Amino acid sequence: MLFYSIIVVITAVDQLTKYWIRSVMTVGESMPFYKDFISFTYYQNSGAAGSSLQGWAPVLGVLAVLIVAGIWWYRKKGGFPGTLKQSAAAFLVGGAIGNGIERLLFGKVTDFIVFNSGNGIMNLADIAINLGVVLYVVDMLLLQRGRWKGNGKNPQIS
Repeated sequence: MLFYSIIVVITAVDQLTKYWIRSVMTVGESMPFYKDFISFTYYQNSGAAGSSLQGWAPVLGVLAVLIVAGIWWYRKKGGFPGTLKQSAAAFLVGGAIGNGIERLLFGKVTDFIVFNSGNGIMNLADIAINLGVVLYVVDMLLLQRGRWKGNGKNPQIS
């Protein structure tokens, strides 16, 4: 149930925030949001991360559908055991659906979140995908830590 709840929340909040940005801002417009940490700048990206693959939105939309289908299939076969892996997969699926919807319907994705550290422009689906990857890596590290025995100098796998 947690898996589906995360997907629904991520997808809904992502779509609502993108709709809001498109409703209140014009492309290229910026506004501060939280002190000097985050601002909103409305940008339309017809490609992938870092504005790579511009114009490939339909292909990336189909790829998102295939990724979501693959994760669902793998989960149905017993993949992603444990709450952390289930959550990681759900964040990935929610993010892929959020961006996939826009790519397939509009041929571009609404980006608007700018971290003033200069690390690009994102949306909530992008953040969910990143969080899903982080959760999966944390799960792998915890699993690996549980397998190692010894003093760390000469570890043995149990």
